[in-house]
Amino acid sequence: MVLMVKPDEFYKDLLDNLYDGVYFVDPDRVIKYWNKSAELLTGYSSSEIVGKPCWNNILMHVDLQGKNLCRGLCPLAKAMKEDRLLEQEVYLRHKEGHRVPVMVRVSPIKDGEGLIIGAVEIFSSNARRIVLSQRIEQLQRLALLDPLTEIGNRRYADLTLHARLDEFYRYDWKFGVLFMDIDYFKKINDLYGPEMGDKLLRMIARTLQNGVRSSDVVCRWGGEEFVALIANIDEVALGSLAEKLRRLVEQSKPFFEDEFIDVTISIGASISRMNDTPEVLIKRADDLMYRAKLSGRNSVIIE
Repeated sequence: MVLMVKPDEFYKDLLDNLYDGVYFVDPDRVIKYWNKSAELLTGYSSSEIVGKPCWNNILMHVDLQGKNLCRGLCPLAKAMKEDRLLEQEVYLRHKEGHRVPVMVRVSPIKDGEGLIIGAVEIFSSNARRIVLSQRIEQLQRLALLDPLTEIGNRRYADLTLHARLDEFYRYDWKFGVLFMDIDYFKKINDLYGPEMGDKLLRMIARTLQNGVRSSDVVCRWGGEEFVALIANIDEVALGSLAEKLRRLVEQSKPFFEDEFIDVTISIGASISRMNDTPEVLIKRADDLMYRAKLSGRNSVIIE
């Protein structure tokens, strides 16, 4: 006996078994379908997403500069308006709050008469996640991993900083240091509890790690402080990267008891200089971070 499968069920099973996230929207950008991979990549189940408009900012898509897309002409809206295929690198907000880099590909959907009746978006995590997983395994073996955030610890930052300075003196390969501190962390920790504080540290660590290149290193320096060591970069590009990370964190809001918690960081940024020691370079970036705090927080100061 041959078991017949309905066409709709067949295509649903097919889409649910793809590695890529897939979802459909109607002309008003209300989500009508959300596959299993979309659930895995975002942390949101189909029941939490289907029936809601994507423009309500639930995924809070931002571009590579950290600028919000959902409130404006997002790739879905643009594809339907311009009747064309679109591809763009964006950051989506995971349900746990951290930012995830994805490549989105969007296509309008038409009926039999050629009228646009919605759009489909296919999104996939960037391949650099594999590099990050390998780095985590390596750090675990060498006891260089911060157990809470699963990024490098202070010892790993020190080792990398010495290596970068050695390369700078040998080959004149400039690198940048970003010293970052979470604004009002103690206040948030006291108000929402230590579990939220830990969740916040993990969220920001992942957002920062996902916001840099695989050749760069992000570490937890201690407490609510993070350090990023950015290879082969000049002052202008370092400033742009710091501003991008600031925006990504600002857009990465953890969820607590039916509300989003606003979180920001202050960043001090500096490029390596001749006669720098690890202590001098870190102190310079740290001092710049405190100047960012004094200037009102949620800002970048580079020098």
